[in-house]
Amino acid sequence: MSPALIAALPFLGAALPSLLIRTGRNNAAGVSAVITGLALLGLLLHLPTTLAGGVVETRIDWLPWLGLNLNFWIDGLGMLFATMILGIGLLVILYARYYLSNKDPVGQFYTYLLLFQGAMVGIVLSDNILLLLVFWELTSLTSFLLIGYWKHLPAGRQGARMALTVTGLGGLSMIAGMLILGQIAGSYDISEILRHKDAIQASPLYIPALLLILGGAFTKSAQFPFHFWLPHAMAAPTPVSAYLHSATMVKAGLFLMARLWPVLSGTPEWFYIVSTVGLITMLIAAYIAIFKHDMKALLAFSTVSHLGLITFMLGLGTQAGALAAVFHIINHATFKAALFMSAGIVDHEAGTRDLTRVGGLRKLMPITFAISTIAALSMAGIPFFNGFLSKEMMLEAAAHTVWLDNYWIVPAMATLAALLSATYAFRFIHHAFFGEVATDLPKTPHDPPMGMWLSPAFLVVLVLAIGIFPMAVAGPYVQMATNAVVGGGYHMHPLKIWHGFTPALYMSAIAVLGGILFLTAHGPCQRVWDRMPRPEAKVMFDWVVGRVQLGADRLTQGLYTGAMARYLMLFALAAVGAGLYAFSTGSMGPQTRALTPVNGAAVTAWILLLTATMCIVAFHHNRILALVLISIVGLIVSISFVYLSAPDLAMTQISVEVVTAVLMLLALNFLPKVTKIESSRFKISFDVCIAVIGGVAVAGLIYALMTRDFAFPPMSGYMLENSYNLAGGDNVVNVILVDFRGYDTYGEITVLGIAALVIFALTEALLQGASSRKLIAWRPDVARGGDKHPLLLLVATRVMMPIALVVGLFIFLRGHNLPGGGFIAGLIVAIALVMQYMASGFAWTQARQKVYYHVLIASGVLVAGITGAGAFFGGLPFLTSNFGYVKLPGLDKFELATAAGFDLGVFLGVVGSVMLALGGLSRLARRAAMGEHDGEEGAHIAAEKPEARVLAPLSAGPYPPEAKVPRRWWRTARAAREATTAERDAVHANKIKTQEEDH
Repeated sequence: MSPALIAALPFLGAALPSLLIRTGRNNAAGVSAVITGLALLGLLLHLPTTLAGGVVETRIDWLPWLGLNLNFWIDGLGMLFATMILGIGLLVILYARYYLSNKDPVGQFYTYLLLFQGAMVGIVLSDNILLLLVFWELTSLTSFLLIGYWKHLPAGRQGARMALTVTGLGGLSMIAGMLILGQIAGSYDISEILRHKDAIQASPLYIPALLLILGGAFTKSAQFPFHFWLPHAMAAPTPVSAYLHSATMVKAGLFLMARLWPVLSGTPEWFYIVSTVGLITMLIAAYIAIFKHDMKALLAFSTVSHLGLITFMLGLGTQAGALAAVFHIINHATFKAALFMSAGIVDHEAGTRDLTRVGGLRKLMPITFAISTIAALSMAGIPFFNGFLSKEMMLEAAAHTVWLDNYWIVPAMATLAALLSATYAFRFIHHAFFGEVATDLPKTPHDPPMGMWLSPAFLVVLVLAIGIFPMAVAGPYVQMATNAVVGGGYHMHPLKIWHGFTPALYMSAIAVLGGILFLTAHGPCQRVWDRMPRPEAKVMFDWVVGRVQLGADRLTQGLYTGAMARYLMLFALAAVGAGLYAFSTGSMGPQTRALTPVNGAAVTAWILLLTATMCIVAFHHNRILALVLISIVGLIVSISFVYLSAPDLAMTQISVEVVTAVLMLLALNFLPKVTKIESSRFKISFDVCIAVIGGVAVAGLIYALMTRDFAFPPMSGYMLENSYNLAGGDNVVNVILVDFRGYDTYGEITVLGIAALVIFALTEALLQGASSRKLIAWRPDVARGGDKHPLLLLVATRVMMPIALVVGLFIFLRGHNLPGGGFIAGLIVAIALVMQYMASGFAWTQARQKVYYHVLIASGVLVAGITGAGAFFGGLPFLTSNFGYVKLPGLDKFELATAAGFDLGVFLGVVGSVMLALGGLSRLARRAAMGEHDGEEGAHIAAEKPEARVLAPLSAGPYPPEAKVPRRWWRTARAAREATTAERDAVHANKIKTQEEDH
């Protein structure tokens, strides 16, 4: 299995748990486990290669000119982290199945978990720093969903916001640092960057890049002073906490430091920043953990402390430090996941995890006691448990570390941190499982079902196995990952429990004995701690966020007044100012092109254009007249395109003008026909001056550009020469849209669809509550025409409908070689549908429309995206088109191009967007029309108006009642067309009730 597929599997299967939850919790958990298991199996198939020092790669060129490639690789470090992410992920999935309540949306939980898992796997397998940044931000977003999973808990919501804020800001810092690093190395591929250590460290940008990258790593791994967010993330469900604190999220920062260790370490800046921050974090967090009563809070601060330990080891910049860091990453993942799961078991079965309330649980929960004790002793660094081995390595490295020419400060602080670590581990065991049996607990404690304790039991087996047989169980993995961190060539000394009487042994003995003594004095120390004033990170964070928000509000209120004229004025002045600066500081060569001769027709069109534009300014207070004048301007622009031999643009412009005029007329229907408020004379004069200045400046810029040659040949020559050779199309405009500039077009149809959905959402909101009542009470300021649906227009549009559809199909099919294409065809078909709405009314037309416009938009974007992604199968970049010629019997040879599929997506997106916007505005018009009838006529409009009989209830949405519904409802829908208003509403209410019952 390729590394790319391994990273993609969790994303591909993320929706399945939410879909299968209706079939049962076991199925949702099972499919999550299968997806994770497949990814883990695919990963382990490459284990022999990575153990031998090899690398497995998948390289896909995506945007090579930007340096963004979909490159994935599996080396020793990636194998280690991916194995932990997927392996512990499997255990968490099993644990969560029994931990989460029946009231929790379990399918949603597993969907979030798989998305988060995919983002983490993507980080550790990425071989491109830009791709890594994408996954990095995805971890922040998905962890936000997981931490805030219990939305009803204020602590969960605040913890999620705090985590997203801190890690998100760190992510911005890291983006800047990574871009600088890529610029120094001349490549954004990690495998290439790791070969340029000397160039990177010799660069003057090394320090800025280092600080920015460490900002991202420290925030993600909760290093001081950013450590405060992680303990607040414990408000998440315990399966989330176990996953975040052991194998994911917080380990991302450690992974980043380990991944870039070969090129960033070895300098004084790296040593003093990274090792100092790690040592301070290890010490402060361990001290705070001792006095936490909540079991998860204690474990959360212990996580911060152990993350500081690993950071300290990486900061030493030595191979021994890298080895200790890698080994402790493995050990910490095993015992910390087991401890969090054990704390969750206590909370689940006893109803509380407060260490001042629980006690004596060893008698009531013997299995949980055994699991917790083994994991906690490993965290304390007791021999024969895996935590002891990596702690000894840390103490040994600290004993030989000199900090600012001082030989004792680092060993002393490391020993003190180990002592505090032992203290909170012993407290976790003693206060929860020893002493008198608590009798006032919310629940009667007992061991949980096997499904809940099986995962932590498996982990503590690993704790014991690594602790007793370190070389056999963990040695190959540690050797493999350490080699990847240090850049290869490192031969590790055998891992063993006994190394003789070394400084590390004495320091460890002091730490264990000191921890026991500290535990005996915990009561008095706790009372001192409770009375002692101390800074609260959460309070400071809330204060900073509040002040930032207050400042942002003041700035926004000062700048954002809601006056469009002000924004346009500032924009115009800024644009003119930037242009004047460019003209005054740049150099412009002499005129090299002669002016094109003009004839009488061009002069006439220009005079008409100028006249219409001036009339818009003069008669802008009459909105209908202004819209007509704007349409005249658009028509003249279309004629100009024809005059300049641009038929594609002319057809597009005319189609857009028609659609825009109709939509604007619908929107203007709800506005006064005449502007009643005019600006002052001074304001008008000021605006005229700005408009004249801006117009002269733009005209001067256009004149300068069109009368001079460019220093470099324009892209138009390349496109004209290669339109047929590379894309198989004679129509250069269409080839540009669907091939050369396909990204632009894909973005445009996406934005167009989003705009239509926004219009739909706004109209939906206006049709509810007070807005709906205002619409009914609204009265037009101009009398309506007598004939709403003229017979001549009605017959003409129905006859023209099939002709227009054929024309649209013809324009679509010819677009690759002759003027036309999906965009123009979509507008033509939309105009044909618009005419039906205008002639026959919204109700009649919508009742016969069987297509969901939302589906058209989604289908268009999806079809265009799938067509573009098809190039991947040929090893080509996204949206690369292909073409060929086919000869069928009885037919001439004709062309088939993949661009037609992309054009089809454009066609569907345009039709869906225009019609969805039209449908939303028409629904507003219908609701407003109801208000024009008073008394009994208004109450019985459906019975008296033939076209109203087929109206679906306004709350049903802009779709026909028969569309996409079970067949048993069709007869009900047909009967509703002939029912009175009261009967129709009753049928609709019954239909909604049936839907709810089905769901």
